[in-house]
Amino acid sequence: MRIVGLSLLLLVAALLPARAADPWGIAGEKEQVVIGQVVDVLCHLKKDCPANCGGGRRQLGIVDAEGRLRMVAKGQVDFANAVPDLLAYCGKRIEADGLLIENPVITLFFLQRIRHEGSADFQPAERFIQEWTARNGASSEWFRDDPETKAIIGEVGPLGIKGLVPPPQ
Repeated sequence: MRIVGLSLLLLVAALLPARAADPWGIAGEKEQVVIGQVVDVLCHLKKDCPANCGGGRRQLGIVDAEGRLRMVAKGQVDFANAVPDLLAYCGKRIEADGLLIENPVITLFFLQRIRHEGSADFQPAERFIQEWTARNGASSEWFRDDPETKAIIGEVGPLGIKGLVPPPQ
C-alpha cells in the first residue's frame, strides 16, 4: 500500500508544472511560467531583424500564445540582463520561469529558469555570470570589478555625465 501511495504522489508531482521562481517582494510581481517564442524585440516591433537576434547586442523578449510580447528585463544574476540565457533560443519556443511584474506603465518579466518547451529540467538563468567569469575571473560582485563598467565610469563619471559628481556625504 505504501508503494502505491508513493507512486501516486510521484505521478501527481510529475504532472504539476515545475516552478521554482523566488519572489523578490516587488509590487505587482507574480510567479509565472511564460511559454512562447524568443524574439528580438526590435525585430518583432519594427521589423529590423539582424541574424541570430542581433548576436547578443539586442533586447530579447518572449511572445506568448496570445501574441503578447513579454519584455525580459533581467536574469537571475544581480544587475545583469537575460540576453546570454535567451540567445541560444532565438526563434525557438521555450518555457521561462520567473516573475511577471505588472503595473500600469509596463509589464516586465524577470527570468529565473529556462528550458526548451516540453523539456524535463529547467536550467538556472545564470549564463551571464558564467561568461563574465570566463572572461574576467571570479568576483563576489562582478559589477564592481567589470573592466567595461570601470572604463565608462572613468570616462563619464559615476553619474553618467562628464563633470557631474555626487554631493559629498
